Amino acid sequence: MPERSLLREQLAELPDQPGVYVYRDAGDRVLYVGKAKSLRKRVLSYFQAPLRPDRTLDPSAPMTARAGQHAKVGDMVERIHRLETIVTASEPEALILEANLVKRHRPPFNVKLRDDKSYPYIAISLDEDYPRVYFTRERHRRDRLYFGPFSSASKVRETLSLIGKIFPSRPCEGAEPGRPSGIPCLDYHIKRCLAPCVDYISRDDYRALIDQIVAFLSGRYRGLEQEIDAQMRDAAAGQEYESAAVYRNRLAAVRHLMERQVASGEHLGTVDVLGVAVAEDAANVQVMQVRDGVLSDRQSFFLEGVGDEVPADVLEGFAIEYYSVAMAIPPVVVVPREIGRMGDLSALLSERRGARADVRPGRGDRARLAELAQRNAALALDQDRRRHDRTRARRREALTELQGWLGLASPPIRMECYDISNLGDTHAVASMVVFEGGAPSKAHYRTFTMRFDGGQNDFANMREALLRRFARLAQDDGDMSFGARPGLVIIDGGKGQLGAAIEGMAEAGVTDVPVVSLAKQREEVYLPGRRDPLLLPEASAGLKLLQQIRDEAHRFALRHHRASRGRGMTASIFDALPGVGPSRRKAILRHFGTAERFVNATREELEAVPGLPPKVARDIWDHLHRAPDPDDVPRLAGRA
Repeated sequence: MPERSLLREQLAELPDQPGVYVYRDAGDRVLYVGKAKSLRKRVLSYFQAPLRPDRTLDPSAPMTARAGQHAKVGDMVERIHRLETIVTASEPEALILEANLVKRHRPPFNVKLRDDKSYPYIAISLDEDYPRVYFTRERHRRDRLYFGPFSSASKVRETLSLIGKIFPSRPCEGAEPGRPSGIPCLDYHIKRCLAPCVDYISRDDYRALIDQIVAFLSGRYRGLEQEIDAQMRDAAAGQEYESAAVYRNRLAAVRHLMERQVASGEHLGTVDVLGVAVAEDAANVQVMQVRDGVLSDRQSFFLEGVGDEVPADVLEGFAIEYYSVAMAIPPVVVVPREIGRMGDLSALLSERRGARADVRPGRGDRARLAELAQRNAALALDQDRRRHDRTRARRREALTELQGWLGLASPPIRMECYDISNLGDTHAVASMVVFEGGAPSKAHYRTFTMRFDGGQNDFANMREALLRRFARLAQDDGDMSFGARPGLVIIDGGKGQLGAAIEGMAEAGVTDVPVVSLAKQREEVYLPGRRDPLLLPEASAGLKLLQQIRDEAHRFALRHHRASRGRGMTASIFDALPGVGPSRRKAILRHFGTAERFVNATREELEAVPGLPPKVARDIWDHLHRAPDPDDVPRLAGRA
């Protein structure tokens, strides 16, 4: 254990005041951020008997975790090298500061949403003349309106499908609606789009439709119902019966949705109802969103890194993170009765909302909803634990099978798989995919752009990829994807690829890592020094795991190869176009979407590109369709 005299000195000087404490490891990385009513009492409670009877620090006390704490806390205490404290005027101020520091540093020992960086949203492109409503995982563009986060991608797609039926906004991609042909697409004919691309709906009417979508997603059902009803009556009064029928159907759909989702009446108002369940190192939080008395959504969130924290602290940590990314905060957040009023959290949410937000237990129907949320949280957590237990058991079985079949000294906890993707002799890419404990570890995925220039040669490319990867094994450059030693290396291919990989690893000075290859034809497993391949049973969990990581490596390599080829194709085409600079290149790509669609465009379609003079368009078409120079054929063919 590293010398921690600095930590002892800091513990001796802790103030007995409210504030925030930050634990850091020997590399100065933030491990944990917490708040306390008394910094001295809270921080010292982590350590084993640090005080004498006179309440002074005992210099002989061990710097270890207090007995009885969760294993996660013990692991954290062992890694603490120093701490920082920030004194605040009050507990609410400490909570606000804690929330900001957690958001900035993302400490590994704080409660966090599972896969919180990839929660999906619904976005509306308000910066475009005809906005799109689409699925996204981004939430950083200031010119876009976001709704979420949602707990699952399927929930977002279901909502988008419902919106498409009730409010037929354009589904096409790109800043401008429509396609190069100028003809309405199938979505118009099946009444999923109003065809703004051919001016079948005016810009003002389309914007009014988008405003209704915003009201729908915001939960303003009562006002939306009244607005559509008024539009229907106005259209009927003006004898615009077709428009009136559209509004009638839209109104019926909204009312049907409200009837299905109504909770207990308008008196519920607009609230979020939270329920929480905690077990071991995991927790589940249910969020029931009530808008205008309508139970508009129920979402289920799983939390990791809970340790031995009580439900109130878990719920507080969840709310800090959830409402930091949520697009709207309701005036009331209902929590379980046993947790009670949360004044500090109310102050934080009020600051973020810009108006009063109260976090408290509910009464009457709100209390019954809170009890329902509690039951759902407990059920979801139990189901999730059972599902993860089954998944972990299958993964352990697969790793144990691989250990036996391949003659490994231990189960291969970390496995790396490599594949080569190319087209002819250009844009060769190697992928490195990592599985840890039988599950993908996507943060460690890497790709290599091949430097070998001797034409198409998978063996040479595989040798180069393994050489470059394992040459970095001994380098301490902070990249754990290359710094960790795998328990098994898997090569996509047969004997030739396996031999090339072994040569590359040996040249890098690594000869003690097990290597096998998996061929696609009969799913044969080739081992070094063995003439005949190993055929694992088709139902073997070990074989299924090998196939999974092989297929993932192939997918990852193909994805990056296509991206590399697309960049090369775009560069080779646009660099030689007559009269086309950066602005016109951007206009062409914005109009066609892809280089392939541009190459296949007719002369008339090129002349229809906004901002492109007809003469330049004709020159471009002539250039693309002239007989190629023989000297250019290899270059162009290689980049096609």
